[in-house]
Amino acid sequence: MKIYIVTGEKSGDQHAADIVRHLNRKGKNLKIRAWGGEKLKEQGVTLAKHINEISYMGFWEVFKNLFKIFNNLKFCKRDILNFSPDLIFLVDYPGFNLKIAEFASNNNIKVYYYISPKIWAWKSSRIHIIKKYIDKMFVIFPFEKEFYKNYGFDVEYYGNPIYDSVINNQYTLEPSPNLPVISLFPGSRKQEIDKILPLMLKAVSDFSKYQLIISATNSFSIDYYNKFIENYKLSSNYNQTCNIDILFDRPYDILSISKAALVTSGTATLETALMNVPQLVCYKTSLISYFIAKYFINIKYISLVNILLDKLVVDELIQFDLTVENIKKGLDKLINEDNRVLSSDYNNLKNLLKSKGVAKKLASEILEIKASQFFL
Repeated sequence: MKIYIVTGEKSGDQHAADIVRHLNRKGKNLKIRAWGGEKLKEQGVTLAKHINEISYMGFWEVFKNLFKIFNNLKFCKRDILNFSPDLIFLVDYPGFNLKIAEFASNNNIKVYYYISPKIWAWKSSRIHIIKKYIDKMFVIFPFEKEFYKNYGFDVEYYGNPIYDSVINNQYTLEPSPNLPVISLFPGSRKQEIDKILPLMLKAVSDFSKYQLIISATNSFSIDYYNKFIENYKLSSNYNQTCNIDILFDRPYDILSISKAALVTSGTATLETALMNVPQLVCYKTSLISYFIAKYFINIKYISLVNILLDKLVVDELIQFDLTVENIKKGLDKLINEDNRVLSSDYNNLKNLLKSKGVAKKLASEILEIKASQFFL
């Protein structure tokens, strides 16, 4: 069986790699080619394109890179035809992947899609593309099943892979008895980190009695992160008693010893909640991208925690509200106030997403394709 996987960012690479790990355990004579990252490479998958070359965040950033995206689409379509897969397995990355779904379907290749486009937030018209070109959709939030049902399209919900990751992870960091930890999660894309990490660093300058840990991604070098710290040290906010460490690709280890976290909106907000860590959600993009999103996106909240529980559980500092002073106030509140209500809400979130073996179930679903072909 030949499978072609398309992911567009680190979280998708991780989720796809988890599924491939189970495919490798169960399946024989599998050939897998992918657009992915280091996690898929670790599973022995041949990469057609690395995600570091293709990840763009925000409307304006996408617009600036349209020529590259167009060329990537052409390359991907040509590569798919050359590989001639039995299945296209798409993970998130909707702007790109929905175009690949249409191409694959028109070339009589079966299409599975994992982690639905957020059509409940914006671009609900994409439902027509999904219904026409996707053979099976696998969603990761329970409310999405009912959402799609209202449009006459059945989807599968096996649970949330992040819940599985948090529950099954082994933590190796030991907390310091003297310095509690404040963790900084500035995001995984350069556009995010460049805008958000300097503000985070300036804001935590007053918290000298804490160990600060930056959760870094190996998509960037240690020198890249150190530049932010050096610039911070040159600023008037610099507090010489601050203790700042950088740890690469160990988010759960970091969260396991954190008293509070500053988290860029995205998957990390959900991971932080499932790890029971009080958090302040931060987000900032280009002005053009912000105003376009403000006009088109129809949701009350930006963080997955608040969206899933449909109320303001964790505070959000977005765009103009993301200032050094506001971050300081929010962080002080997290550290010094009673968080029993927050803990109760986090427990409700866990119960909502509670699941087991999502990647294993998806691997079995994929292998059924070959079995059904055998019996035809």
